[in-house]
Amino acid sequence: MFKLLVGLGNPGPEYETTRHNAGWWWLDRVAAELKVTLRPERSCFGLLGRTQVDGQPLWLLKPTTFMNRSGQAVAALARFYKIAPAQILVAHDELDLPPGDARLKHGGGHAGHNGLRDLHAQLGSPDYWRLRLGIGHPGVKAEVVHWVLRPPPQQQRQAIDAAIERSVLALPWLLAGEVAKATSLIHTTQPPRPKPPQRLPASTDGADQPPAA
Repeated sequence: MFKLLVGLGNPGPEYETTRHNAGWWWLDRVAAELKVTLRPERSCFGLLGRTQVDGQPLWLLKPTTFMNRSGQAVAALARFYKIAPAQILVAHDELDLPPGDARLKHGGGHAGHNGLRDLHAQLGSPDYWRLRLGIGHPGVKAEVVHWVLRPPPQQQRQAIDAAIERSVLALPWLLAGEVAKATSLIHTTQPPRPKPPQRLPASTDGADQPPAA
């Protein structure tokens, strides 16, 4: 089902631990689980890795264009490999969910999220999947920019990490296209640990032919 997994965030050590980089935290965890190495790829404006699931390629991408240009990287890769929006899963920070909550969503608006806004524009469609990782809301709209660009306190970071771990537990079902089962695992705070539908794929990281610059 999914051919491209994307984590949104900002490059640079000053942003590494900030709430806005929750999507990057997720993709790093997925890459570790799948044993995929992410390497800089200038032609797709990000850090890129590759593996296979049931003989089909699966790409992992961390755009390094800063959040408000995230779509540039995703669209370049999607166009080159003919990946439809519905085959893309984007993990991002979500103000409207508390830390520790995570939700899968297909399509919809960008709700003011600058990364999603650019994805909408560059892909020409909102018809991609999102993994919304709750980071909470400061309670005052004027404080949102400062909130997302600050590291969460330890308790909140632990809650976000727990949500990421739930999504990793659901990864075999996501990659098998069993979204309903994956959703039931991700949307609960204490999911069971049933036998996955298949073994996680072995890594064949590295790009074949990256898109032309």
